[in-house]
Amino acid sequence: MAWRLRSCCTHAKILFRPRLTAYFRLHRVPMQRSMQYGAVVLILHTHLPYVLHHGTWPHGAEWLCEAAAECYIPLLNILEQLHRDGYRAPITVDISPVLCEQLEHPDFATLFEHYCAHHIELAKADEAYFQRTEPNPHYQTLARMWQQFYAARWSDFAERYNRSIVGALRQLQERGAVEVMTCAATHGYLPLLGSDESVALQIQVACDSYRKHFGRAPRGIWLPECGYRPAYPWRTYLPVEHFSTPHPRLGIEQILWRAGLEYFVTDEPLIRRSEPLAVVLPDGTLADPTPSAEYPFARTPMELYRVASTRETASESTSVLTRDQGIALQVWSAELGYPGDPNYLDFHKKHFSSALRYWRVTDARADMRYKLLYVPEWAHQRAQLHAFHFTQLVERSLAEYRRTTGRRGVVCLPFDTELFGHWWFEGPVFLYHVLRGLSLSPIARPLTASAAIEMEPPREIVRLPEGSWGRGNHHDVWIEPSVHWMWEALYRAEWRWMRLAERCATQHRTPTLERLLAQALRELLLLQSSDWEFLVTTGSARDYAEMRFFFHHADFERLCTLAEHYSPKRGLARKDREFLADTELRNAVFGELRFDMWMSATTLVRDHATPR
Repeated sequence: MAWRLRSCCTHAKILFRPRLTAYFRLHRVPMQRSMQYGAVVLILHTHLPYVLHHGTWPHGAEWLCEAAAECYIPLLNILEQLHRDGYRAPITVDISPVLCEQLEHPDFATLFEHYCAHHIELAKADEAYFQRTEPNPHYQTLARMWQQFYAARWSDFAERYNRSIVGALRQLQERGAVEVMTCAATHGYLPLLGSDESVALQIQVACDSYRKHFGRAPRGIWLPECGYRPAYPWRTYLPVEHFSTPHPRLGIEQILWRAGLEYFVTDEPLIRRSEPLAVVLPDGTLADPTPSAEYPFARTPMELYRVASTRETASESTSVLTRDQGIALQVWSAELGYPGDPNYLDFHKKHFSSALRYWRVTDARADMRYKLLYVPEWAHQRAQLHAFHFTQLVERSLAEYRRTTGRRGVVCLPFDTELFGHWWFEGPVFLYHVLRGLSLSPIARPLTASAAIEMEPPREIVRLPEGSWGRGNHHDVWIEPSVHWMWEALYRAEWRWMRLAERCATQHRTPTLERLLAQALRELLLLQSSDWEFLVTTGSARDYAEMRFFFHHADFERLCTLAEHYSPKRGLARKDREFLADTELRNAVFGELRFDMWMSATTLVRDHATPR
């Protein structure tokens, strides 16, 4: 049996064609190597909240360094390896602007160097401890594995990627190996923000940041938590005076379209509950959505659609790709999917002094004392086998869709990047073999999101229901009772800013006033980060999230007060000048942010501006 597993891993390419040939003969589907029967779009969502200069451990900059060492650099490595090995399997990576800003900050390289050096020393101390206390020499072997791991990550970062993860991504995009999407500036939860202006600001700052880091305009955007809201008279049900009266709001897709963005991603249950609005005829005109063989409106994740809030706003529709929940579950689920395999590195059991991991999953339900030592070779073999199985799932899904409909399908598989390497240590190995297998597949063609849309332009326009990819596909995770106080404070902050901006738009603004306004806007963006609500709701870092929200809110309020009472004749008092400088240094994100960017966001949505 052990030989058979190794054989599957080593000779997956040999086994691959006979099995598929049998499938196609059984279902009488002609098999042609030159014509794949659909596309697979792998999307990796890459985000961390702004933690630079806000603590180190257990919450803070340690998150950033940990993700870089375990996820971002290994991802770059496998994409470079695929290129060197001659396999073409482009993927789509979205990276949030706030994460880009942190990775490109000069302080990050110094922090990461110290992080890697510290963990090498921890692993050396573990090796010495195991020499004294553990008769099994495999403990020492694993300690040396960690020393090599962190030494390699620093070498990759400093030498291979010239201390710039974002720069390496840019080069991969220019080479055609990846397409980089953007994301809302600070990962604000767009459906619940109080004004269209705030939504537009999150998107415009994201687009500007993308141009700065990648030298071009983005084509697609990852909506944080896949959160979406169509156009309708919106109101909040929280006890906040200013947004509690229903008022017309743009659909999020309209704001995306006005910002020049072409597509976003949604979840399968939302597309299945969507409503047909129209079909796009070959000449570009719209027709009634009468189901037919050509326009079936099957509302399946295998098809691409355009999203509009109403038939009348179809001219401002945006393409959407849909997550295939069934296939994605194989990776997402620790219980039912691959990450729960007994041979993989256990995430939870850590050595008491170093917090390094030396044990395998063994049994997900077993007590920690029963965990067995990790064997990297076994884990890598399982990762290869799971990649082979995953590739087959994608191929069978596309082949079956082609057999039953005669159409080419698109399998969209979005995942959090941090899943591969952090939560699932062997994830990068799995990804390499999946992409390698797909590059050789006669059925599934790996494409970027934009390329898939160009291959199969969406011809059906639907109205997408409000929701997310969170629990129950609703907003629950981000607005449950434990975080109502956050939203109430945020809505009041939005309203205060809108009043201040309205007043300052028509007056002369000195450089000092511009600095105050820009920093207040920065604090508002950081306050809007959906991470604070998520961390409170899940309980994973509640104290830290509440502290960060409180600090950004306090800074925002003080900056607004200073701006409201600022006089060029008086200037700022010394303590206020120091406060402004300290805040600019501590929250040095989006250095190009200016008050005029808020005015641009206002212009973008002026036809449906929030009632004054």
